[in-house]
This record gives sequence, C-alpha cells and structure tokens, in this order.
Amino acid sequence: MKTRIAIIGYGNIGKAVEQAVLAAEDMQLVGIYHHNDNLDNIDADVAALCTPTREVPAFAEKLLKRGICTVDSFDIHGQIYDLRKQLTPIAKEHQAVSVIAAGWDPGSDSMVRALLTAIAPKGITYTNFGPGRSMGHTVAAKAIPGVKNALSMTIPLGTGIHRRMVYIELEDGADFATVEKLLLADDYFAHDETHVIPVPSVDALNNVAHGVHLVRDGVSGETHNQRFEFNMTINNPALTGQVLVAVARAAVRMKAEQRFGTFTMIEIPPIYMLPGDEETLIRSLV
Repeated sequence: MKTRIAIIGYGNIGKAVEQAVLAAEDMQLVGIYHHNDNLDNIDADVAALCTPTREVPAFAEKLLKRGICTVDSFDIHGQIYDLRKQLTPIAKEHQAVSVIAAGWDPGSDSMVRALLTAIAPKGITYTNFGPGRSMGHTVAAKAIPGVKNALSMTIPLGTGIHRRMVYIELEDGADFATVEKLLLADDYFAHDETHVIPVPSVDALNNVAHGVHLVRDGVSGETHNQRFEFNMTINNPALTGQVLVAVARAAVRMKAEQRFGTFTMIEIPPIYMLPGDEETLIRSLV
C-alpha cells in the first residue's frame, strides 16, 4: 500500500517535495494546498509542511489533532527542542507522529554530527555552510515590512562562522534604513555578521545552490588526531524536499508501530527512511 502524502505550501520546497513524491514508487500524492487554504478536508497519512518556518507549529498542531502525521523542515536551531516539547503531547494524544527539523541542516547534517560524535566522543565539530542561498533566511528577509523580494546568501568564514549577504528589493516608498534595522534585529540575522544590500532586481541574482563542509577533530578512546570531513554541494530545495519524503515514510512506519510522538532525525533509525524491505536493505547497505 502506498503512503498517501499531502503538501502544505507550494513554494520552492513544496514543488521539490512534489517532484520527490512523484519519483517514489511507494508514495501517492493526494493534494497540494496553499498555506492559507482550508485544511479540514485533507485525507492523507502524512502532510509535508512546506510553509515558512514560523508557521510550522500552528499547522503541525492542527493536523496532528486530526491524527495526520506531519513532517517539516523547521530550521531555527535554538527553538527545535522547544517545538519538540510543544508537539509531543499533541502527537501522543492523537496517536500520530511528527518529524521536525527534517531538512539537510538541521536534518541530515544533524545525523552526520551525531555519528561523528559517537565515534570521536571528545572533540569539536565545525559546520560551515555555503556559499549559497539560505532558504530560511531568505523567507525571513522577505517577511520584513517594506521588502518586495529578497535573497540571503551564506558565506562561510571558517570554524562555523558565517557572513550573511542579504540582497533586498524594496517596495515602492519603503525606507532602506528602516528595513535594514528591522532585518538586522531579526533572530535569523542577529547572531551573524550581516550585510544588507539594496538591488533593483533580486531575480537577476537568484540562485538556489548551497552546500556544507562539516569537520570534526576529535578523540577516539585515548587516541587523538581523529579528523573527519563531510562535504556536499547541493540544490537547496531539492535536497530538502527529498529529506521530507524520506522522513514522511519513516513517520508512517512509526505510527504503524504505535511509536507516537514528535521526533528529530537523529532519533529515527535510518532504515525507516528507505523504501523496500529490511532484509534487502541490510544485505545491500551494511
């Protein structure tokens, strides 16, 4: 039986989820909904929440209360644990599963960090993003009053430190100084070196490429100088969409096993995210 999945929100990530679902033989797309649509009539096993991050909690609560599993790519790192705590009792009460913060960072990169910490328990991990477009930061910039369009680029400076280059196209009559002040105060940008640059057209600059260089220097047992590096260069929404489909598969499986609640990706067995039977997967991947 195929997993019936609905998509909530049809921006870059929603479109990428659609492509990933249509390419998956074990998935059935049952509907695409804009985030301002009436969701009361959704009939799905799981819903992929492709809304702006700050709208995720409200949508997750509403759908979980109907017993529909949810998956999302909530990306405000410092608020993930609180969201997990908020949604867990709702998911358990209504016998559903919610997988949160399931993009590539947080998400698949979180799994890499967890594995490297397990095999080198003492040490330091540096996660260097980019250079490339940050979807979450771009959406946050677009939400600033006076901004017509925006593009937030992440530039790695090394050792996990980043510069944000934010290109904004102003609404007619908007004051750049006022917009800049509001943007720099936003929690997405307040903790990094951020430069706000007015441009006549954001579309002329637009780019969805991104990547990460993750490094851990650590100790295994009493042996020092253990060094691990993980690199990837990606299309940002495409990878996020694929991760959401993978965890949608896992969420439905966990619900079938009555493992109700809210989970991050590091809490889910990777095999749950893969299509196919366990014996074949173990034989081919181990």
